[in-house]
Amino acid sequence: MKDIGKQTVREIEELVKTTDDLSTLSALLAADPRRSVQKLRQTLMRRALRAEAERERVLQLYEPENMFYRQGIYEIAGIDEAGRGPVAGPVMIAAVILPPFWECAGLNDSKKIAPAKREALYEKIMQEAVAVSCIVKERAEIDVADIYHATRQGMYEAVQALAVPPKAVLVDAMPLSELTVPHRSLIHGDAISASIAAASIIAKVTRDRVMREYDKVYPQYGFAVHKGYLTQAHADAIRKFGPCPIHRHSFEPIKSIVGFHRAE
Repeated sequence: MKDIGKQTVREIEELVKTTDDLSTLSALLAADPRRSVQKLRQTLMRRALRAEAERERVLQLYEPENMFYRQGIYEIAGIDEAGRGPVAGPVMIAAVILPPFWECAGLNDSKKIAPAKREALYEKIMQEAVAVSCIVKERAEIDVADIYHATRQGMYEAVQALAVPPKAVLVDAMPLSELTVPHRSLIHGDAISASIAAASIIAKVTRDRVMREYDKVYPQYGFAVHKGYLTQAHADAIRKFGPCPIHRHSFEPIKSIVGFHRAE
């Protein structure tokens, strides 16, 4: 950084907005007697405090992983799904192995993240994770097996599809008793485990992209907006146009419309 004293307040304001080296800039601003610069330093310090609070929040997400880290187990796969609840479209199941204590501001349960931020986190996870897999279970398989069993099978497949075999697994809610490595099922795991949160982002972004593509094929249903969930607008479209090929026959109201009965 060039001499702060020779920079205009506007130039310093841009530095405060864009710098990653908060401590160095704060020290330089402290020596500048201009009142406006000192106000900017206060803004910078508030940003630094928020960044530190976010860093601490993300590190707390590694508490479930810590149980394995303390045993010398570092290849931990987090598993989560997206799309169990909708009446249309596939369910996506993702598995992610993160580097130990990987720091990523904004990492969280995908449902708590704005769409644009989710997309950015998706790209970062794909670039920096140790391994990522994402399994799709289409409408037909969901109808044959039911959503619970199709999702569970997808979770086993997601583990197997990882390029790096996990030595432990953390999964959101679903028990996976057939796994041969240590594993834990965590209620609301996407909100308390970094690895599961990362998997939730991969699954959610992947599925949202798929549903936007389906919207181009079946534009009358509004899949790009509701992603297959049964909103009032979606229900009205089903009544008007009937089900399309990606509507789940085993889910109401489609089940009653098509007279679906699962073979025993």
